[in-house]
Amino acid sequence: MNKWVELLLGLVLVIVAIIVAFYSRGWGLWNFWSPAWVFIKGAVFWLVVMLGVLFILLGISDLKG
Repeated sequence: MNKWVELLLGLVLVIVAIIVAFYSRGWGLWNFWSPAWVFIKGAVFWLVVMLGVLFILLGISDLKG
């Protein structure tokens, strides 16, 4: 695919997702804010854990080398 088409498609998808999330603040099935917040908190936790594991492995690698 052309790089400009990919860039435009990605931009459109992000903008549509933001608009849907913005208009779903209220109620019902389309309430994305609570599940999104739970996902972000979980993602941050696993990011910190994986960075810790990465630094441990890099430290072990440096001790061997």
